[in-house]
Amino acid sequence: MIAPYRGLGIVIDIGTGDGRFVSASAKANPDQFFIGIDANAKPLEKLSTKITRKPAKGGLPNTMFVQAAVEDLPEEFAGIADEIYINFPWGSLLGAVANGDQRILALLSRSMISHGRLTVTMGIDPRRDHAELDRLGIPQIGLDYLGSTLKACYQEAGFRMVECRELAISEWSRIETSWARKLGENDERKVFQMEFVDVT
Repeated sequence: MIAPYRGLGIVIDIGTGDGRFVSASAKANPDQFFIGIDANAKPLEKLSTKITRKPAKGGLPNTMFVQAAVEDLPEEFAGIADEIYINFPWGSLLGAVANGDQRILALLSRSMISHGRLTVTMGIDPRRDHAELDRLGIPQIGLDYLGSTLKACYQEAGFRMVECRELAISEWSRIETSWARKLGENDERKVFQMEFVDVT
């Protein structure tokens, strides 16, 4: 299923939620293969059925959804991803990417081809999210922290940072995820995006 797409572009979306990012991307890029991974399969039940239909009836043959936590990424995906996206993570996934968890970063690197790209987009409202941020041990998120402390953590895991910036609402509200649409109603939320190249 995946093999014909090797060399053309395999994209993994971790923490895919309801799969909106994957399905929209798959429709727009039929020559690439998209894999959505999430620990909670419930929001994906309807979409998982829909993608198996014939393309004329809304099927997406270049799409796959997998139930798995980031801590348990399938070994079968080792070395296949040209790109990995983590969009608006929450809970343990947010803790892993915002704290630079070396074990999780190693699993991400294992899933990528050499010089594959990792894009992490985090949306933080320090006032509304403070309880969760404290629980996860996440320090104050800002460009200084991302471009220094966190950059070094990712570099230790074999990721070279190529870009780190705060996104304007007009940019991040266009990201095809249900979370982006929901969070767009909060003008106090700051959204940061980091892009890396795996150099291992």
